[in-house]
Amino acid sequence: MAYLMGIDIGTSGTKTALFDETGTVVASHTAEYPLYQPQNGYAEQEPADWWNATVEGIRAVLAESGVPAGAVAGIGLSGQMHGLVMLDERGEVLRRSIIWCDQRTAAECEEITQRLGYDRLIAITANPALTGFTASKILWVRNHEPEIYEKCRHILLPKDYVRYMLTGELATEVSDASGMQLLDIPHRCWSDEVLDKLEIDRSLPGKVYESPEVTGKLTRRAAELTGLAEGTIVVGGAGDNAAAAVGTGVVRDGRAFTTIGTSGVVFAHTDRMAIDPKGRVHTFCCAVPGAWHVMGVTQGAGLSLKWFRDNFCGAEKEAAALMGVDPYYLMDKEAETVPVGANKLLYLPYLMGGRTPHLDPDARGVFFGLSAIHTRKDMLRAVMEGVAYSLNDCMGVFREMGVAIDDMMACGGGRDQRPLAADAGRPVRLRRQNAGLP
Repeated sequence: MAYLMGIDIGTSGTKTALFDETGTVVASHTAEYPLYQPQNGYAEQEPADWWNATVEGIRAVLAESGVPAGAVAGIGLSGQMHGLVMLDERGEVLRRSIIWCDQRTAAECEEITQRLGYDRLIAITANPALTGFTASKILWVRNHEPEIYEKCRHILLPKDYVRYMLTGELATEVSDASGMQLLDIPHRCWSDEVLDKLEIDRSLPGKVYESPEVTGKLTRRAAELTGLAEGTIVVGGAGDNAAAAVGTGVVRDGRAFTTIGTSGVVFAHTDRMAIDPKGRVHTFCCAVPGAWHVMGVTQGAGLSLKWFRDNFCGAEKEAAALMGVDPYYLMDKEAETVPVGANKLLYLPYLMGGRTPHLDPDARGVFFGLSAIHTRKDMLRAVMEGVAYSLNDCMGVFREMGVAIDDMMACGGGRDQRPLAADAGRPVRLRRQNAGLP
């Protein structure tokens, strides 16, 4: 039997999973790593951490499963989008990666808009200039760290750095490249016009593929480090949410999914280009060749609940450890004791700025309506409800764009926090009346 390996380079950790030919998970492993915030609004990670976590994960799933290296037929990559990895002429990393939730590039976004013009930028990249996108990060390094920019010879995204370490190939694919703001979204290729007007050398980004295409093969060095067979193929893969769309069957019109990780996303497939002229949601190439998707984002979704847990739920963490359950399970039980509406307490989940529907990098989280009647449990419920309200904002924009949704899936850790649940994280279908659907 042949096996397939998936590697997801996430923000909190890298998950490696091995699947048999029926799609059944044979083994999986997650390796975590830190997020660095040297200043308010900054967010960075070490590419070496992603690679070390990948090596650890591959070795772990091979050992757990007992599957011989030669039986792994191919590797697919997914991961966090928008992060900037800069390599020098020797292929060495020049600085920490500025990742998706970093908000330092407001001035560079204005520069991008001035250089291209708002309407032309939308026509080519299908999105306004955003602080989370890669192009503004490139300009920030050029403006603030010119000595590093001068040494830069290659620009990669997080999962594509792992591809480079596996295969030696400098490549990406259309779904992830869409979030760089350098891609011609209608034509699914790098935009010479954008690169020229931003004065970014055409040689910096790697070759762009469609998601199912083979992009390279495992090198001898990578094979020695991971325990896989030299020559194992590595396909394009997809950005995290484009990959989730394939996994949940959101590959044709009328289908959508909601997921909550560090950020929260509402994602809908479309066979035609649909663009919000106000730029409140993203339009990207999807993992299905010749198709696109629209996506609304709440940047501080699961992050909001994790922030609350880490700062205010010490007792729950201690009790959960004694009970052998997840702290989030106990937090769920506490939130259930609070009525819907959290006793008129509202939470705005903008810990890392806003994206949908408020394009504001300076937006910050708020508890609104706080009074002496409120308890910590009210605040906990308000955090959960605030994330849900924010995700519903995305649905409103989709309706304005004429993107019809008949079927909504839910996936990711945010949809199921039951202790020791065998099906936790598997996609579930939401009924129409529960999904906020038109």
